[in-house]
Amino acid sequence: MTRITTIIELEKSFQAQKHSYAQDRIVAGEIRIKRLDKLISAIEDNEALLIDAVNADFGSRSRIESMFGEIVASLSSVRLARKNVKKWMKTRTVSTPIFMRPGRSRICPQPLGVVGIISPWNYPIYLAVSPLASALAAGNRVLLKPSELTPHTSVALKKIFSEIFDETEVAVIIGGADIGAAFAQIPFDHLLFTGSTAVGQKVAEAAVKNLTPVTLELGGKSPAIIDNSAHIEKATQSIAFGKAFNAGQTCVAPDYVLTPHSKLNDTVNALKAAVNKMYPDIDRTSDYSSIISDRHYSRLESMIFDAKERGIKIIQIGNVEKLRANRKLPFTIVVNPPRDSDVMREEIFGPILPVIGIDTPSEAIEYVNEGDRPLALYWFGASLDVRNKVLGETVSGGVTVNDTNWHVVQENLPFGGVGKSGNGVYHGESGFETFSQMKPVFLQSRFANTAMLQPPYNRSTDRLLKFAKKFM
Repeated sequence: MTRITTIIELEKSFQAQKHSYAQDRIVAGEIRIKRLDKLISAIEDNEALLIDAVNADFGSRSRIESMFGEIVASLSSVRLARKNVKKWMKTRTVSTPIFMRPGRSRICPQPLGVVGIISPWNYPIYLAVSPLASALAAGNRVLLKPSELTPHTSVALKKIFSEIFDETEVAVIIGGADIGAAFAQIPFDHLLFTGSTAVGQKVAEAAVKNLTPVTLELGGKSPAIIDNSAHIEKATQSIAFGKAFNAGQTCVAPDYVLTPHSKLNDTVNALKAAVNKMYPDIDRTSDYSSIISDRHYSRLESMIFDAKERGIKIIQIGNVEKLRANRKLPFTIVVNPPRDSDVMREEIFGPILPVIGIDTPSEAIEYVNEGDRPLALYWFGASLDVRNKVLGETVSGGVTVNDTNWHVVQENLPFGGVGKSGNGVYHGESGFETFSQMKPVFLQSRFANTAMLQPPYNRSTDRLLKFAKKFM
């Protein structure tokens, strides 16, 4: 097992990257492409090693889920950056007010310097590689701090990256919460954190002491709204898949379902059927993933216990004891839990799905808006009017219509939260811009007439201001 990074070594790594940036502040497009090519090759060449590492950390992680959620998603992110980096790097000309012509206005992207990335345990490869690709495309050096809950994956990433990158380009920092806290206090040129809202608040508090710009990718209670116009079977199949994938340990997993009261029983029955269809032998299949740790397993069990104590209707798919042996939890449907129940007070992050009956689209909108703004929102139905009403009257980090989760892997769409679900975005060109200084530059012309605005003021100044007022 790789040795833990010390705080002194962390500081040395940061200073080495800072010094390297000072020696080459521009970073040519060819160098950026070379770094991205190495990253692509490393993921392809070490696919089995990475999947095995994730499986070891989870205890049992579906190979297909790791292949798609880690390997395919990571390659998609890096390849998009590699394909477009030279275009993204180009200076962009923007319009100049007629009053200021023949001066010219430009936006010049440039590397920020040294970027810090704190990646989470739930997708320990993809949520490290995707922001890394954006930061490298933008020409930065990167320090990466993976989660201590996935030590095998962290070691694998450190081994792979140390073989393809000099430590002044990319370095992986191994350590627990103490190293994570020290990492957040480093005066990075930008810091990206993916994880819980509670830890994100601590990271932001540490970073603000250095006025470090921070992108926070957090979580929250992402609703799935089933409209009266929806096809129940299709909607519940998508919701069940989005919730069961990685055993619900996905930041954008549907956290609860709002469905018409008149279709509540149909929705619950259709969800049961959808889960049984995907996992006909859920107690033994390797397709259904484990919970990451004993602590998280106990937290989920306590949510279910709270619901049982309150007399709330619960439907569990799978045998509790058989699944517990592999730290797996039955897929659990909780019917009409009140707002103050544990499953509705905090993000679930596991295979527990509350289903709540509502009367109208307006009631669904009100229910969503009474809580914190979610990272994702899902709407199912055929009515364009209702769809547009829901999209217009709710605020969320992102949306998928008539499915779940898929907006996250659209690399040309920005990904991020809003309010307590996060701030800032990355992915694709948005990620390039997040990790760049999009420097505004105005090039004044030698024929400029702005000297006429300098004292002493006269009638010519008045005429010029009238012109400016009309055309600026």
